[in-house]
Amino acid sequence: MTKPSSSSAPADVRTALDAALAERIVVLDGAMATMVQPLGLEERDFRGQRFAGHAHELKGNNDVLVLTQPEVIARIHDAYFAAGADIVETDTFTATAVAQADYGLEAVAYEMNVAAARLAREAADRWTERTPERPRFVAGSIGPTNRTLSMSPDVNDATFRAATFDALRDAYAEQARGLLDGGSDLLLLETVFDTLNAKAAVAAILDLFDERGAAVPLMISVTITDRSGRTLSGQTIDAFWVSIAHARPFSVGINCALGAREMRPYLAELARLADTWVSCYPNAGLPNAFGEYDEHPEETARLLRGFATDGLVNLVGGCCGTTPDHIAAVAAAVEGVAPRPRPAPAERYTEVSGLERLTIRPESNFLMVGERTNVTGSRKFARLIRAADYDAASEVALDQVRGGANVIDVNVDEALLDSEQVMGAFLRLLATEPDIARVPIMIDSSKWSVIEAGLKCVQ
Repeated sequence: MTKPSSSSAPADVRTALDAALAERIVVLDGAMATMVQPLGLEERDFRGQRFAGHAHELKGNNDVLVLTQPEVIARIHDAYFAAGADIVETDTFTATAVAQADYGLEAVAYEMNVAAARLAREAADRWTERTPERPRFVAGSIGPTNRTLSMSPDVNDATFRAATFDALRDAYAEQARGLLDGGSDLLLLETVFDTLNAKAAVAAILDLFDERGAAVPLMISVTITDRSGRTLSGQTIDAFWVSIAHARPFSVGINCALGAREMRPYLAELARLADTWVSCYPNAGLPNAFGEYDEHPEETARLLRGFATDGLVNLVGGCCGTTPDHIAAVAAAVEGVAPRPRPAPAERYTEVSGLERLTIRPESNFLMVGERTNVTGSRKFARLIRAADYDAASEVALDQVRGGANVIDVNVDEALLDSEQVMGAFLRLLATEPDIARVPIMIDSSKWSVIEAGLKCVQ
């Protein structure tokens, strides 16, 4: 284990950032991979001396560079600070044991995160020393991993998952611990394509804060995959906000997949809903036929200035395809523009979500809860569940939604059933059926263990 790093960052990062965000738009950095790719690094460069005899190929594993080519990553951080970034992200987007297993480096995941945070910390401290009136900050980057908890990779088994909630939570806990030990000021849970993955990360992070008796600001940024306005796992932007609002994030925002032009309607909706700071760091437009990004810095800056002048953002930066030139142009474009005011606490309503949001207001009519997916309330459902015919059992849920149910109640409490296993399997199946999953699930049981098993399966 590597010893924790000391930090010369401001004692109260949240206070310092809140003060800055109340006065101006804060600038994030741009893409890491976009800066690494032109360097032409070869396999031997990724391996360095330490991993010269490693059994797996490492080329393309940018996160390992914090151990094998730290000066390369340090120069990139410096370039973004020089361009006007207030916050740089650590080079740890895939630095979980889950993702690093593809390279056979899961055993060094914690060390990667500590080293990456230290590199960014040292760069931030150098720039803070130069401009003490404008402190610089480090955001520990936590990516979505290469697994998804809401979808099956097996076309023959919709209940199968390539990872479990607990495995992801453990991996995220290790990563977050390393990022904090290395000196990160904030944690940035980014490029969220599956909200259940994000909830595993949130659970890990909140547990870690409790363990340490101290918290750092948590930023959360979602990815809308296309013009459907949904995440890859099917959620709308408002349902996503309902799903993660309990974490009380320091900021919420959108990044990746789209350019700024395509992001605008979803950013506007999020800015309307969220009672916290809002971030936006788009790609440099949409990729061309070769997977490259052609949007010039001036265009990215023009679009983000439009978001700023319309009161939609508090933090801006860049994702895939963006460079220090993009960040310099963005920083110049938003300078002097008033930030989005953080909304005053609004009247709170009960809100729950499936793939779509359900808000219960005083004027709402009676809500219909579909209770036929209950082994004690439906003989047909009980028979299908006992036979493990989950496909047919899901038709019972679908009939209820089509009949007008606003919420689906699922109860599998029966002495002859392994209720924890059955609840998980059935809810994993429902998650893959958009016509059912669009409504919230009421996880119904007299056993806490069954409720917990269900919660690990719904986003």
